[in-house]
Amino acid sequence: MTGPAPITPTRPGSRPDAAPSRRPALRLLLPLGFVVAVAAQGVALRPAGVDLPPAVGILAFGAAIVAAAFALAWAGEAAELDISGGLAVGLLAVVAILPEYAIDLYFAFSAGSDPAQAAYAAANMTGSNRLLLGFGWPFLLLVAFLAQRALRARRAADADVLQRPFSIGLPRENRTELGLLLIASALTLIIPLTGRIDVALGVVLLALFVYYLVRVARTETGEPELIGVSRDLGALPKRARRIVVVAIFVLAAAVILALAEPFAHSLVSGGRALGIDDFLLVQWLAPLASEAPEFVIAILFVVRGRAATGLGILLASKVNQWTALVGTLPIAHALGGGGWALPLDGRQTEEFVLTAAQTLLGVAVLLSLRFSGRWAVALFVLFAATFVFPSTEARWLVAGGYALLAGVLAVVRRRALGATVAAPFRRT
Repeated sequence: MTGPAPITPTRPGSRPDAAPSRRPALRLLLPLGFVVAVAAQGVALRPAGVDLPPAVGILAFGAAIVAAAFALAWAGEAAELDISGGLAVGLLAVVAILPEYAIDLYFAFSAGSDPAQAAYAAANMTGSNRLLLGFGWPFLLLVAFLAQRALRARRAADADVLQRPFSIGLPRENRTELGLLLIASALTLIIPLTGRIDVALGVVLLALFVYYLVRVARTETGEPELIGVSRDLGALPKRARRIVVVAIFVLAAAVILALAEPFAHSLVSGGRALGIDDFLLVQWLAPLASEAPEFVIAILFVVRGRAATGLGILLASKVNQWTALVGTLPIAHALGGGGWALPLDGRQTEEFVLTAAQTLLGVAVLLSLRFSGRWAVALFVLFAATFVFPSTEARWLVAGGYALLAGVLAVVRRRALGATVAAPFRRT
């Protein structure tokens, strides 16, 4: 059974056929209508004076934020028809973690007048980073393995399908992300040494992120392969498509920014009602909701046989979080009435060390541009170990394990390490 035909974007100056465009428009009514309904219920509950039980607030506002993020992801994919493919992947990664930005920046802004909120900002940021790499990368490889296994059952004679051991290969262009991650990790080591995130460091990290977007904007890619709702958006006439995509970006972003504050309050209130530590609740529950869109997008690519693209999206998201997200925290804190640095206590400093060490191992694992099962297991086991053994001593041991493995891999793959460090600065 053959699938739908690929989309051919409308050429400039041509007049799109009006008849075929009605079918994609009709198919868009159901998914976009569902997203609007879910988002609308959260917006309706937003006005001041509506006192919701914490569990209801978490579900209502969280579902609205995730729904809006999915709409943004669809629009981001469809935008690949109008902008550079490399830039589209980078922006798509930004779009997918917009809920994370909204929630984390709210905590950082609030910390300007309420210093206790600084702990939540650090918790949310480090939790989302470690969840993405420690769970997201290994889970993506598992999905890719299962998808390949299903393909192998249908095409047992194909030598490529029988490839062992299983791994995901990345194109050389992804060395740019790896090099920038390495540089950002070196810069963020300043944070645990000083016990704070300075605005100056934030500006440098933001500049690194802008430089990343400029670099990927120059990357040449082939014709995008859209699926599902994104495909129907892409099938619209060019002018209609651009209007709809921009409208989705603006409206969905407005919903997310409007609901970030009540969602954050519901999380904290719910944790206190259940006797759960506020720090752990904000660190893990909020990222589970805010990271869902990018996980789903990456998995869709993997299921369609584009595992490298799926892993590339998660890699781009990691670059976004480790540069732009970390960089905006002290700026939001200053705008909220705080000083020129976001202060961190001992526990938050420990979280940054653990996250930085995990990031270094993630970069070292991908120096060969291949992500294999054994390293996926290693990343997941070390990630899970901090839940099984939550003591401070155990967490420092895990951070040491990350750093030791990263150092060994860096020595073994020293040639690839040099190429990776130089990649962001080479001519495209």
